[in-house]
Amino acid sequence: MIVPLEELLKNTKSHYTLVLAAAQRANELMKGGPALVVTKSKKPAVIALEEMAKGKVSCEEDKEPTKSKKA
Repeated sequence: MIVPLEELLKNTKSHYTLVLAAAQRANELMKGGPALVVTKSKKPAVIALEEMAKGKVSCEEDKEPTKSKKA
């Protein structure tokens, strides 16, 4: 399945957030997490994007940026 970028961006405002969420989900799949959609693909990144397109996985943006502590 080809996952259109426009479909994925409906749930987030940022390409960056989308990529981070997809990468995190792909890592979970590589560690043995179950796929939430039926797919022909065996690639974790593609499965993660398909899950996001079907609304099974969402990416949430931080409401407040993390502040670093200065030494």
